[in-house]
Amino acid sequence: MIPSPQEPSPPLLDVLVCFAVREEGRFFKPKPNHRVVYTGMGRNNAARVIEERCAARRPDLVVTCGFAGGLNPTFSESDVVFDADLETQLESKLHDAGAKRATFFCTNRVAITSDEKMRLWRNIAMDILEMESETIRDHCRDLGIPGATIRTISDSAHDDLPLDFTLLMNNRQHVNYKKMSWLLLKSPRLIIDLLAFQKKATDAAQALATCLEKVLP
Repeated sequence: MIPSPQEPSPPLLDVLVCFAVREEGRFFKPKPNHRVVYTGMGRNNAARVIEERCAARRPDLVVTCGFAGGLNPTFSESDVVFDADLETQLESKLHDAGAKRATFFCTNRVAITSDEKMRLWRNIAMDILEMESETIRDHCRDLGIPGATIRTISDSAHDDLPLDFTLLMNNRQHVNYKKMSWLLLKSPRLIIDLLAFQKKATDAAQALATCLEKVLP
């Protein structure tokens, strides 16, 4: 009996996975068809890097990931939230993985206090605050590349951040660690608050990695 020829396997999608900083993606284990890039924080860094990467090698799918701040009080720390183009065919997988659809507001600065987050939520009626995804997704839409935003909440609407991270940024939107060290020396009690926030960020990064490994093609 002559065996019937097997159907050829579909080609693997070339997936570009974008994080702002390494802490966001430290638990993510990419598959061979995943390219991981760290853009740096903020719109300007995100725009420069996504333009360079798409020009050098056009991906089939772009996913912008990382931490985000909650504005809608119904979302909790370590929740994974998303918005995905229909062409990505990711929505059902994301729901199955426990992720929640949300609306995202792209900002130039971090919201520090719960009062500030509540005011933003009432004024703009958006669920989540982030700093890079809108810029990345807009560029991908211009090129006709399907995209998705998949983020994890590092600080909910109810949380105050231990310090204003925006003040620690240099002109390139990178953290100025000398300035952070000076602040910690000036106010040692901040160390305890930062350690507590780091624990929350670690839990959020683990939740994000687990979701990405389930849903990405």
